[in-house]
Amino acid sequence: MNHYAAPVRDLRFVLEELLGHRSLSLPNFSDISPDVVEAVLDEAAKLAGDVWGPLNATGDREGARRQPDGSVTIPAGFAAAYQAYVEGGWNGIGVSEALGGQNLPEVVASAVQEMLHGANMALGLCPMLTAGAIEALAHHGSEALKAVYLPKLVEGSWTGTMNLTEPQAGSDLSKVRTKAVPEGDHYRISGQKIYITWGEHDAAENIIHLVLARKPDAPEGNRGISLFLVPKFLVNADGSLGERNDVVCAAIEHKMGIHGSPTCTLSFGEQGGAVGYLVGEEGRGLNHMFTMMNEARHKVGIQGIGVAERACQHALAYARDRQQGRLPAARGGQECPISEHLDVRRMLLSMRARTDALRALALYCAAQLDIARHGDEPSARQAAQARAEVLIPVVKSFSTDQAVEIASTGIQVHGGMGYVEETGAAQLLRDARIAPIYEGTNGIQALDLAGRKLQRDQGEAFGGLLSEVAATVETLQAHAELAPLGQALAAGLEDLTAAQQQVLAEGSDPERGPDAVQGYATPFLTLTGHVLCAWQMGLAALGAQAAIEQGSSDPFYIAKLQSARFAITQWLPVGRAQRSVIEAGLECLR
Repeated sequence: MNHYAAPVRDLRFVLEELLGHRSLSLPNFSDISPDVVEAVLDEAAKLAGDVWGPLNATGDREGARRQPDGSVTIPAGFAAAYQAYVEGGWNGIGVSEALGGQNLPEVVASAVQEMLHGANMALGLCPMLTAGAIEALAHHGSEALKAVYLPKLVEGSWTGTMNLTEPQAGSDLSKVRTKAVPEGDHYRISGQKIYITWGEHDAAENIIHLVLARKPDAPEGNRGISLFLVPKFLVNADGSLGERNDVVCAAIEHKMGIHGSPTCTLSFGEQGGAVGYLVGEEGRGLNHMFTMMNEARHKVGIQGIGVAERACQHALAYARDRQQGRLPAARGGQECPISEHLDVRRMLLSMRARTDALRALALYCAAQLDIARHGDEPSARQAAQARAEVLIPVVKSFSTDQAVEIASTGIQVHGGMGYVEETGAAQLLRDARIAPIYEGTNGIQALDLAGRKLQRDQGEAFGGLLSEVAATVETLQAHAELAPLGQALAAGLEDLTAAQQQVLAEGSDPERGPDAVQGYATPFLTLTGHVLCAWQMGLAALGAQAAIEQGSSDPFYIAKLQSARFAITQWLPVGRAQRSVIEAGLECLR
């Protein structure tokens, strides 16, 4: 597998030129300069490229292995690479100083996370789940729980997991059967959880499981579920680690990809019950867990973008090296690398344009999260939160769907060599394929967008995004060189506006509403993703064109302008077809 080089230049372009470092203007980040952000990106790139990246292929081949005593051994080098991450203070990069973190904006933390996932997705899953545990505990844990567990989680010497799924309870968590029996100041947890990412490993001192379970007298359904903190090792009063808790890894999954990430079946209470502590209010476990889930869903989208970036680099390196065929006579007729053939160029440019667009949209969402958490005015925070909530299902679902397609296209660029494991292209597709499934399948994300997010305010937050797209259309159309891009984006905006109106109208119908939301959800999200990504590339075109007109000869801007043109004129029309899908109605689905 080729060397992974973190896309620092493009990350800087998005942060500095598209977003204008707006997060740094928020009160919480007033002491952070653009130079500091640049230094953070450069150092993260070194960690990703030099330490994590080289372990990607070896970790895939070796995999995580369960030992007879229930312990799990992760691939060689993973524990040291994780410790390098911890020692560098990276685990707390987006956590407030009050909790022991680095207090950098979410938009910067997201940029760093993309690099790490691009370098080694299997290893990147470990701190990703810890970040969600920190978020849930910080919001809902008691002061006593936070005092004991948050410092170590933020530091990264302890890792976190999320325990939702059971054999009979996949996406329908109302069927959770894990029990929590009160016992003094704690509970005894018993039951089984499956698909627990990094549920057991030897990279950290302790593992903190956040577990959904029911008290014996809890009602059926979602209202009876509570959230509990269950440590692998109990913690003594002085903060030292005590005896092993009654939780064991019963098995690890043999998966299609992410072989270096131990995906565990965890058994709680085989020896009388694991000690657990209530997090938040009884019966509100799902509400509290969704704090963690939303954090994770945005990061899964970022994860997909990281793998897509590596697939782009991998395919381009191969295409430039692989000599095959001749140029047409009109272009010289000589033997050439396959990167000179226009069909291969189309594939490479499609991969690059989509990856750049997805990155820009995901970081825009992260910037909205920064405003929602740290904005000056309550109204600004509320508006940003509403916008981020609309964007998260798009970032999670659309980014991961596209990542699978991009990784698959990367194999196609390699031809037959992509289908064999030696080149490494196949691993990227195998790894990426899980991302549309976990943290809520992409169909569930689409239902969330077309149902709850769109219907709850009759499209007000969604309409705010469309107003921004419309403003970019006007700016593009007023520019002599970029007017055709403005026209193409305007057509996409018209399609999305019409689709939104149809989904709103039919979705609010008392009889047809549930079927309409289910039937239209996925094409609506797909159309939304295409238009919002094209919007971001329209902004990128404006920025690149401005730099060129000001005399810049940086090849980056020329390439960015080419990617923007491809995204808007070649890729957006593919997404626009989803309007016809929605207008065709629901009859063929019944």
